[in-house]
Amino acid sequence: MICFSVQPTTTKTPSATTSAAQTSLIPHNNLHQLSISSFPPQRHRSRRRLQVRAIDAAQPYDFEAHLVNRFVQSTKLKIAILGFGNFGQFLAKAFVRQGHTVYAHSRSNYHSIAQSIGAAFYSDLNDLCEQHPDVILICTSILSTETVLRAVPLQRLRRNTLFVDVLSVKEFPKNIFHQVLPSHFDILCTHPMFGPESGKNGWQGLPFVFDKVRIGDEDSRINRADTFLDIFRKEGCAMVEMSCAEHDKYAAGSQFITHTMGRILEKMLLESTPINTKGYEDVLNLVENTSSDSFDLYYGLFMYNKNAMEQLERLDLAFESLKKELFGHLHEILRNQLFGKIEEGGLRRPKLAKLPVNGTPLLLPPSESSSNDSN
Repeated sequence: MICFSVQPTTTKTPSATTSAAQTSLIPHNNLHQLSISSFPPQRHRSRRRLQVRAIDAAQPYDFEAHLVNRFVQSTKLKIAILGFGNFGQFLAKAFVRQGHTVYAHSRSNYHSIAQSIGAAFYSDLNDLCEQHPDVILICTSILSTETVLRAVPLQRLRRNTLFVDVLSVKEFPKNIFHQVLPSHFDILCTHPMFGPESGKNGWQGLPFVFDKVRIGDEDSRINRADTFLDIFRKEGCAMVEMSCAEHDKYAAGSQFITHTMGRILEKMLLESTPINTKGYEDVLNLVENTSSDSFDLYYGLFMYNKNAMEQLERLDLAFESLKKELFGHLHEILRNQLFGKIEEGGLRRPKLAKLPVNGTPLLLPPSESSSNDSN
């Protein structure tokens, strides 16, 4: 901003006036000269002369804006998603929506999909890692996790990069991370307990499980892990911190059983009817939700969770127990129908003759039964 002072003066000649005014309007910081040619001087009249008194020179940058920009950048992450299938794309939309930078990599070419979301797609892992992401998010299938992790060129990453997984089992990726990653990398194991179908209307109240397996002591590394978790907090998730072992124990009794029942019912080829009850609608929804996931996911829940076999055996025992209970009640009903009146009257049970070929007991004729009693 240029400040001017106004001083009265008397101009006698045009040339003198013009010369004095032009001289007084030239700033001393090499700014452009100010011309007053549009204001021709007048003889014998008092006029005011403008004189530059101070200049608020433009600074190289606005310091306050620079601080704000640095703060905003400190709360935003560069997240690399390895495995850009349905679930990876589902998470990427939330990351981009919150202002984070997303890099994607997958075996299939998802360049156009990534571009539509606002992410950058890299078909070469080396190129992706040279972007120095803050977070490497493993979003592959359980079966391919180890292969993908071992393919990451760790030497191209910053030595304190945070590795995160979102698998449905937790002890397995935790062990793989410890085996493959040097100790200077951070590890955060997580499991969003929802997917593209169950979370399509928002994540409010949906559980998000996490375990800070290995986070460095530096404030920047602690803040980075918290910033990543804040993504899910801001979406309204119910944040649940527990160990990987606890997660797998609970998940075997909930998630694995849910998928198992859904796949059993799917094999029964259930169909909607004109008289569906609310419970049956829930059953059909269960089948639809579980069948939309790949069999690799279900197999991974069984193969890489040591508690899954126990749950499968308990399910088998429970089904056998239920059948026995049903058949036991059925036996009592048939027994009452066959022998109830006789036993109530205190009479002896009729003697059985030889069994026919089909195994059905044959009662003796009344006359023969009477003769036997008399003998």
